[in-house]
Amino acid sequence: MNFINHISRFFALAMLLFFSMSYANANAIELKSIALTVSDLDRSVAFYEKAMDFKKVSEQTIVNRDFDYVTGVFGSRVRSVELQLGDEKIQLNQFLSASGKPIPIDSRSNDLWFQHFAVVVSDMDKAYAQLQRLAVTGISSAPQTIPASNQGAAGIKAYKFKDPDGHPLEVLYFPPGKGRLVWQGHANQVFLGIDHTAITVSDTARSIAFYRDMLGLIVAGGGVNTGTTQEQLDNAFGAVVRITSLRSQSTQSLGLEFLQYLTPSGGRPASVDVQTNDLQHVHIVLQVDNLSQLTEELTKKNVAFISSQALPVKELQCKQCLMVKDPDGHAVLLVDQ
Repeated sequence: MNFINHISRFFALAMLLFFSMSYANANAIELKSIALTVSDLDRSVAFYEKAMDFKKVSEQTIVNRDFDYVTGVFGSRVRSVELQLGDEKIQLNQFLSASGKPIPIDSRSNDLWFQHFAVVVSDMDKAYAQLQRLAVTGISSAPQTIPASNQGAAGIKAYKFKDPDGHPLEVLYFPPGKGRLVWQGHANQVFLGIDHTAITVSDTARSIAFYRDMLGLIVAGGGVNTGTTQEQLDNAFGAVVRITSLRSQSTQSLGLEFLQYLTPSGGRPASVDVQTNDLQHVHIVLQVDNLSQLTEELTKKNVAFISSQALPVKELQCKQCLMVKDPDGHAVLLVDQ
């Protein structure tokens, strides 16, 4: 048995321990959506509609002091669009006033600000051809197929690329018997919905302590990906990636994945001064119960707050909203509805 197989078996055993442990201060009811800050809303909407068949379902302009307190950007005026694909939604936010910094042009998959979401497709060849017609900027050299040596993921196909602002994205194909049943049997539709969002983390155990033990997500599995396929997918020589998947109480909602790059080393930390109006900013919207009590617990644990306090924001459809940072600086909007 080679070294990587030893790692995979050890990690699978460790997951059994994670399944049996629960210290959550809250119940994560549903991972509702993913929000991205963009520089040109009309351009971004057109891209997501043409590249992956998203549909615009709503648009609003937000000028609200409570929204500013929650996002930490004051005097803002924001155009916001909600897009839907299948049952899942994303939000695109353009800060018309107080616009922020661009994404670092040399961003890499192992940098700790890296976050993408994975759109499931029924046919990778057709999906890739549609993306190529738009001349997308690729991260992967081409679509990659997980080899048979990785039994848990064998036959899964993936391709990573960027949107017009440089946000990383992924299209993902599940062969029969892999992935959730909802992704099977859609021969007449190419782009189906969003399976999960993935974040690069520096320490899997520390991130589990935050997302599971504090917020109440459930660890659903994990493994280690490596080899030429992973190198080509991530454009990262020698990539060895520990992957951990989490779900909320609503097993049909979006999932969350941790990507811990064991190699290559040298992934850069997120800058402490990243603001919600910076294009690097991405956040998940996580519905929890008892946000007031959770806020007290997060304060005791010295979690970094983006919001000055939890507030109701009608534009965010929440009775109380609070935005915080995880241990690596990824943003989470906690909502109590």
